[in-house]
Amino acid sequence: MSPAYIETAVKIAAQAGDLALHYFRQGVEVRKKGKIDLVTEADVAVEEQIVSELREEFPGHGLLREEGEAENLAEEFVWVVDPIDGTTNFAHGYPMFCVSIGLRRQGREVAGVVYAPVLQEMFWAAEGEGAWLNGRRIRVSEVAKLEDGMLCTGFPYDVHRHYEDVLGDLERVLPAAQAVRRDGSAALNLCYVAAGRFDGFWERRLHPWDTAAARVVVTEAGGRVSRFDGGPYSIFDGEILASNGRIHDQMIRILVR
Repeated sequence: MSPAYIETAVKIAAQAGDLALHYFRQGVEVRKKGKIDLVTEADVAVEEQIVSELREEFPGHGLLREEGEAENLAEEFVWVVDPIDGTTNFAHGYPMFCVSIGLRRQGREVAGVVYAPVLQEMFWAAEGEGAWLNGRRIRVSEVAKLEDGMLCTGFPYDVHRHYEDVLGDLERVLPAAQAVRRDGSAALNLCYVAAGRFDGFWERRLHPWDTAAARVVVTEAGGRVSRFDGGPYSIFDGEILASNGRIHDQMIRILVR
């Protein structure tokens, strides 16, 4: 892994965060992709800025992005871009949103940058290089019992049509954990697991750009990422279970019916 890749991704994420913050402060026009799935003019502008810079810095690399068409997915390197993860939060003036830029090499995530511009927190990780927050190395928590754990989850955009499985998960997890939070940005939630702020996270029906960057941050921080049943995780699976590793099997036993 070339250090230039991650250094450039951090720079691009910081610039994209500045642009997102500009829109956040001035307000944006919002339209709907689905009943509760929003997109703003900021999502499009931020993504175009990121993509333009990636094309300039890494010509020939592939691109998988939320708002635009995929490009060159058969290439050795593919960047996975979410310009604003937490668009609903962003549109409502709630500061829990981030820029997420992940890098895949030969079908495997090898680096990721997640930047929360309002909080000015830059998470990044590269395979074999550890996980970092604003220049400080981070590690997952030491919590070993689920009953002592603070967990986080998210609700899919089709929750209004398919809420039974989401409510079923909550019904089983709530009495088993110390606390459960839901704040609307999977990428940030995963980074919070990496930083020891949350001990575990689960969510259904996610997209590749929601997790590609942050799953590297979790694993490089010493955490574990899988499907609900404990099987190997793919960013194309949809469901994700991430934890500090110590409570992972306990969460699997609760989530798998």
